[in-house]
Amino acid sequence: MNTGAERAIAAVPGWVSVLFGVALGLQIISQALQPAPSARADALHEPPAPPVLRVLALGEPITLAQLMTLYLQAFDNQPGVSIPFRELDYARVAAWLDAIVELDPVGQYPLLMASQIYSQVPDPARQRSMCKFVRRQFERDPDRRWRWLAHCAILAKHRLGDLRLALDYAEAIARLARHASGWARQMRLFILEDLGEREAATVLLGGLLKSGEITDPNEIHFLMERLEQLKSAGKSSPPSENRHPRP
Repeated sequence: MNTGAERAIAAVPGWVSVLFGVALGLQIISQALQPAPSARADALHEPPAPPVLRVLALGEPITLAQLMTLYLQAFDNQPGVSIPFRELDYARVAAWLDAIVELDPVGQYPLLMASQIYSQVPDPARQRSMCKFVRRQFERDPDRRWRWLAHCAILAKHRLGDLRLALDYAEAIARLARHASGWARQMRLFILEDLGEREAATVLLGGLLKSGEITDPNEIHFLMERLEQLKSAGKSSPPSENRHPRP
């Protein structure tokens, strides 16, 4: 039953209907003219502070670390927008990776992301920042994280063209990562060669063979052949004023 509180649409004055239609049309046009929502590279905020993360973890830090990893990994590919790595704030990226490692020190994925994903951007400054992160985390757990620093040594040599930085990383592996694979611990020898430091490489290789640290017969045979090649190259090369690696 109609109580009089409501009126049929036909009873609404024509000017009200027209005004409503105009207002609705303007709203639709306004929405259509709005720019599409955009994801900005600088929208990546700082991660929560460690005390906050401990509270948020609710006793499950590894689960929270995995969720943070998924968030960071998906950040560059937001709905309708793909953000190039080179536009990301790499200081904040490193802060997120640090926070994830704090929550899950055994996990390796943050170091993989730094050394093999974020470091692929063709920007030397960003590549160096990711390798700096890897080096910092390597020193906290060398035997577990050496392979990621080895990747950075290769990157420094072949992509950055910075043999001194590559040598620094390779020497850190040889010095600190006692359980690293032989190829990683011996990488410094070949970088020294590339630097023209054959005498230093010869002394280092000879000492390595005498130390008994290498036990694999095939590896010993390979390194002995390499030592003979270095000695032969040294005899056939003219004396150099710079025969020792710079500190």
